[in-house]
Amino acid sequence: MLVFAAHGNYVKAFAKNKDIVYIYEGHNAAVHLLLPFGDHVISVDRDNTLIVWDVQSEEEYLQLNFDKNTFTVSALLHPSTYINKLLLGSQQGSLQLWNIKSNKLLYTFQGWDSSVSVLQQAPAVDVVAVGLTSGMIIIHNLKYDEMVMKFQQDWGPVTAISFRTDGFPVMAVGSHVGHVGLWDLEEKKLITQMRETHSTAVAGLTFVHGEPLLITTGEDNAIRVWIFDAPGGGGRLLRCRMGHGAPPTKIKYHGSDGQNILSAGQDGTLQSFSTIHESFNKSLGHGCKNKKKSKKKGLNYIFMKLPPITNFASETARQSYWDGIVACHQGCQFSTTWNYQKGSMGALKLKPRRCKKGHDENVYATAVELTSCGNFALVGLSSGHVDVYNMQSGIHRGRYGKNETHHGQIRGIAVDGLNQLTITAGGDKQVKFWKFKSKELVYAIILDSSPATILLHRDSGMLAVAMDDFRITVLDSETRKIVRRFTGHQNQINDMAFSPDGRWLITASMDCTIRTWDLPSGCLIDCFLLDSAAISITMSPTGDFLATAHVDNLGIYLWSNKTLYNIIALRPLPADYQPAVTVLPGACQQDLKTSDIETEVQDQMIEYESSEQLGEQLVTLSLLPESRWKNLLNLDVIKKRNKPKEPPKVPKSVPFFIPTISGLVPHFAAAEQQGAEGQSKVVNLGVLAQKNRIVHAAGRCSGHQQL
Repeated sequence: MLVFAAHGNYVKAFAKNKDIVYIYEGHNAAVHLLLPFGDHVISVDRDNTLIVWDVQSEEEYLQLNFDKNTFTVSALLHPSTYINKLLLGSQQGSLQLWNIKSNKLLYTFQGWDSSVSVLQQAPAVDVVAVGLTSGMIIIHNLKYDEMVMKFQQDWGPVTAISFRTDGFPVMAVGSHVGHVGLWDLEEKKLITQMRETHSTAVAGLTFVHGEPLLITTGEDNAIRVWIFDAPGGGGRLLRCRMGHGAPPTKIKYHGSDGQNILSAGQDGTLQSFSTIHESFNKSLGHGCKNKKKSKKKGLNYIFMKLPPITNFASETARQSYWDGIVACHQGCQFSTTWNYQKGSMGALKLKPRRCKKGHDENVYATAVELTSCGNFALVGLSSGHVDVYNMQSGIHRGRYGKNETHHGQIRGIAVDGLNQLTITAGGDKQVKFWKFKSKELVYAIILDSSPATILLHRDSGMLAVAMDDFRITVLDSETRKIVRRFTGHQNQINDMAFSPDGRWLITASMDCTIRTWDLPSGCLIDCFLLDSAAISITMSPTGDFLATAHVDNLGIYLWSNKTLYNIIALRPLPADYQPAVTVLPGACQQDLKTSDIETEVQDQMIEYESSEQLGEQLVTLSLLPESRWKNLLNLDVIKKRNKPKEPPKVPKSVPFFIPTISGLVPHFAAAEQQGAEGQSKVVNLGVLAQKNRIVHAAGRCSGHQQL
């Protein structure tokens, strides 16, 4: 089975949903309509050109060009039982029936003075449903060119139509506002309304043949399955697969197993994606200002939605008892809490007391952080204050600094693993170290430029600071000194990530590069250039994957760590290194030149050979662990001990059938009888007969004696 997809000017056929087997090239504009047609596939582009392709040969079978002023193709349909026939709908409202084999126009339907948006075959032969942009649905008979019935919806243009085939005369109609209407074809009335099926326009819907299941898709990047098993004719949600309706703004691994990624998008939702299987994905929903009021009937939910999440922090230590996620929203003073296990927003809103109603309207949360124990949340504001809250009760537990923590807005907050030290970075070019419990200032560092963001590796105590001048500074949180400086980015640094062992620092910038820095050597060891800038990155706690989110991309991309399964020479890259552009992974075929080059480089790599010894009196040290070289001193003893004492013996062959001795009661042959070499295996029947007479005679004698 093949799946056809249009991408720009190309039409591609997928086998097994991943392998591209056919590519159809020939359109001069973007393709917007597709229709499989037996051994052919039909495509229509924006230039109003219709092309019929042969699936196997990828050749053009027929091409039709229409005048945009008189007939602009807007819908396609192959009527059931109409061999070689194609029904076309237009923006002018008329319909045309074509024979694509003879390339003839058979009939023209006048239309209904409105653009045709949808054409759908009805369960009855010769009957089709026509959806118009005016909201009207026409049930039309093609054979007699007669209108059977019509319906009118108040939600605007019709986007999709489908019919139930399990014995119920029901028609489902989608709209551009996300609602679905269910119509009774016998009584010619509206049965029920499925409101807010999708948050955006319903792109498509179809009933499963012979089943009470409706599958809907929308522009919100979601696919939902609805089941009709309740009285009243309405459907309930059975299962759902969804992603972000807008590009992600922040991603982060959740937990220590590296199996789930939390992602906040511009659509205002917080979702969890599994790296194991899609069935483990779940959505934590959209933030709302008041959960109780938003559940009331008749209240417009749009006005209760919160703006998109700009930053969040998560911990798993106490998520079984209370909320384990804290997030700040764009332009909001308060921060919200979320519960991962319940999959919903929490009841707490962390808002400072000084931000009373009507005061400090321009103040908003800019940074958040959770302690490793999951008990406390730290919230940084644009006014330069940092407040501490209890995650269980939401009670304010203090703030850092007498008046304000920094003179500019807070750019980042970090807390060490033992809740002993708090690090804050502000727009006043300072990084300050505070005691977590007493809120006392310990040390302050003045930088050359304002920090854009900070990241702390809790195990090693290394603090990475991204500067506004596109440089990266690494500080040791114990000694409070700068240990590394990295330069090379040509634009704003969006995000940073440490490797689990703290050896690598990975940075992403608006210059579309992702660079990997080796902290012990202070060198750049990897750099690749993408066709889209990474807006957020996160490294798996197990070190196997790097997850990235990019500008104007809805997906999250996973990059594997090659050092886990291959020998990679991490040599320092030159300062003028220019990486080749790497296309983001996707369904389209990619150029394999880059991989070929990498293969050649790996083939040229040879095993490491230690340099010659400087002197006979010197000792060459090894960087391997002690368990790898300590036993080499006793290698001769180990070889002598493991040497076999005698060669292995071949086991004796066992016969498939065990020999037996015939008689009244058969017996197995004894070992000494079958062990003699040279003994013939041919049975002498005469000897057996003599033995049988002797046995019978002995039996009679013994019988007389007993009597």
